[in-house]
Amino acid sequence: MQIVRTIIWVMILFGILTFSFFNWEPVEVNLWENLVLETKVPVLVIIAFLLGIIPMWLYHRSSKWSSDRRVRSLEASIKSTALGQRRSPDGSAPVGSPVEKPVDGLSPTSSDNAA
Repeated sequence: MQIVRTIIWVMILFGILTFSFFNWEPVEVNLWENLVLETKVPVLVIIAFLLGIIPMWLYHRSSKWSSDRRVRSLEASIKSTALGQRRSPDGSAPVGSPVEKPVDGLSPTSSDNAA
């Protein structure tokens, strides 16, 4: 997956460089009525690209961070639950829990009532 991402970024960079080479012309941009910015066309294209990609990239990173945090929390709870219910060495019942096997064919509740 990393190679595909690298190839895409190299293609974008190649496209921007080609566009910059053939369109290196000065343009005037009126920001306000008395403020005029004179710059080259490729600079405007790069600024527009960054203004479009940076907010979406920040949103992506924040959602990825929150989902990673949620996954780590769920994995920790599953791990603590699994460690809390460890089995005994012979694998019969969890350590520290009462034995659920019936004694002499009787259910555990009926054996408590008989005693």
